[in-house]
Amino acid sequence: MEAQEAALRHVRGGGLPQAERAVLVAVEFTGERRKLTAAARLAKTAAAVSAGTAFEGDDLVAPKAAADLDFDASLAEFEELARSAGAEVAATLIQRRPRPDPATLIGQGKLEEIEGVIASTGADLVLFDHDLTPSQLRNLEARLPCRVIDRTQLILDIFARHARTREGQLQVELAQLEYQLPRLAGRGKAMSQLGGGIGTRGPGETQLETDRRKINLRIDHVKEQLESVRRIRRQQRQRREAVPVPVVALVGYTNAGKSTLFNALTEAGVLESSRMFATLDPKLRQLTLPSRRKILLSDTVGFIRNLPHTLVTSFRATLEEVERAELLLHVRDASSPMVDEQKAQVEKVLAELDVSKKPVIEVLNKIDLVHDHEGMPMGAPGSIAVSGLKKLGLDHLLAAIDDALVVDPLIEMQFRLPQSEGAVLAALEAGAVVNGKRFEGNLAYLTAKGPASLLNRYRRFRDRVD
Repeated sequence: MEAQEAALRHVRGGGLPQAERAVLVAVEFTGERRKLTAAARLAKTAAAVSAGTAFEGDDLVAPKAAADLDFDASLAEFEELARSAGAEVAATLIQRRPRPDPATLIGQGKLEEIEGVIASTGADLVLFDHDLTPSQLRNLEARLPCRVIDRTQLILDIFARHARTREGQLQVELAQLEYQLPRLAGRGKAMSQLGGGIGTRGPGETQLETDRRKINLRIDHVKEQLESVRRIRRQQRQRREAVPVPVVALVGYTNAGKSTLFNALTEAGVLESSRMFATLDPKLRQLTLPSRRKILLSDTVGFIRNLPHTLVTSFRATLEEVERAELLLHVRDASSPMVDEQKAQVEKVLAELDVSKKPVIEVLNKIDLVHDHEGMPMGAPGSIAVSGLKKLGLDHLLAAIDDALVVDPLIEMQFRLPQSEGAVLAALEAGAVVNGKRFEGNLAYLTAKGPASLLNRYRRFRDRVD
């Protein structure tokens, strides 16, 4: 029984102890790259022909350079993921091959090289920047003298480190359990047949089958707890929607500066960190726009390339704020060399959540790090350049949010109020922008611009000027 509990704790914990030495392995499949390069070359040739311009033969090498830049950025991101999980990078190995090896992902020669690097560096684990099949994971662990962790498991570990709320912890545990379930086979002596001696033999069920049964039971239990949490969230949302306040959600690539921008707008004081996935649990804060309209601003988990599908599924409750938002603020890191590719990855996840048709404002963040404004990425029409850290461009952003909200739109109305209706005047001044206020006798005349729901409430005091 102790062995069973230990196995289950290992699956649920899944974590990297602090400062483990790790060998990083990045693999690029050149067969896929050649397809992309050929497509890029054809596109470039077609563009040059249609434009009637000539180009040197060397220009055809440009797509390869772009692919190299993409791989370098991916490798740097992988190293940052490892550091965010608390690992110390002992060595980084790169292999380029036409297609993955079905048994180990990498070739035999590279496997021998990894063994030598582990021996020379005293590494505790090997991290692959690629998802491994259960059989590949078993084969690699049988060959290598230390633990092997793939990209999904690494991301899950970072999520586990940053989960603070009960809901976040349950979602991480569910994703870890569902990831580990098909990968139990062959994980050590704990998977041997039950019953080690006289009087202890079981009915024939293997330890592997027992662990799978226990994990399936735990998955069912976690799902029940998550459903309970979601019911509470639905009740809270229903109470919130009784007094309709639009929700605006921040979305974007991990480490794009969403939490810094969230703090700059709301003064909420949530954690700001350069580490990936520092924000896991959603944050909601009320924000007053220039029109005096109130909105709820939501800070959400960042996305990343090749985000595991299990994470999107497990964190659907957390991402409900994105699904229910009236408006999305797509925060992009203007200083990143891969800003356009990051945009494509975020849009891919938004499409998976079925929210890609929601109105979006592109926010180019970190402009304080872009010294050459000609190097600024091209945003969509109406994109807003800001710096959450330096609090630059925030007024422009708030005005853009005001204009983009179609629910409860801004209208302008002229009022004629008896001075005895002081409560109405106070409500208009609190929830709308009041201009041209003047008093004549016992009447107050004013023009108010604000939410239609507020101004229409006092239509009986409208000053109808013929």
